[in-house]
Amino acid sequence: MSATPATPHTGAPMPALAPRERETLGHIAAGHTYLQTARHMGVSPHTVDAYLRRIRAKLDIANTAELTRVAIALGM
Repeated sequence: MSATPATPHTGAPMPALAPRERETLGHIAAGHTYLQTARHMGVSPHTVDAYLRRIRAKLDIANTAELTRVAIALGM
């Protein structure tokens, strides 16, 4: 039985991410740049940045290393 991942700082259950936010998180966690992610998703780098800002706000995350750790916890 796997537990629901918790947010890094509060330990509260992780808020749901929108499908495009999950896709963006997967690309960044895989080491892709904003530009590579944007091209793959068919959006602008500004949109990728907006998705990542929303993810960071939802999960109370400050940096890419924490984003990657969360992506691993989510099985990405």
